[in-house]
Amino acid sequence: MTGVHDVTPEVSLRGVEDRDLDVFFEHQADPQAVEMAAFPARDKDRFAAHWAKVRADDTLVLRTIVADGMVAGNIGSWPDNGQQLLGYWIGREYWGRGVATQALALLVGELSTRPLYAHVVEHNVGSIRVLEKCGFRRDRVQEAQAPTPDDGIEELIYVLHP
Repeated sequence: MTGVHDVTPEVSLRGVEDRDLDVFFEHQADPQAVEMAAFPARDKDRFAAHWAKVRADDTLVLRTIVADGMVAGNIGSWPDNGQQLLGYWIGREYWGRGVATQALALLVGELSTRPLYAHVVEHNVGSIRVLEKCGFRRDRVQEAQAPTPDDGIEELIYVLHP
């Protein structure tokens, strides 16, 4: 017997719309997701300010991840210290279903900039798997040059070369 969660959803990307933000807020406030990403949740005001700022910045690429017609998360890319970074946040109900992998593959196909970089905490094995499936490889040289984190959370750097 197969359930609805056994089927990989159809995934697409589109521009971020105002109505998406409530879903994004709930995703980033999920304690399990916060622990997995090792990124603190924002309160409603800080969340709204952050999204207003990033949506107004034309140097950023921001997309809503849609899975079977539902908002499943967000993905984006931005310049930072001479590197083009990317990141994504997927609602927990979509974890392990291929949504992040499909979304990342779509964004990588949309971006012409290479190399692309992603930072991920070492305990986030699901996200590491997504990056590797999309051709990213661990950049141990950059990791060795990075400062030691004050919070004790080890961050890995993954890179997608041309």
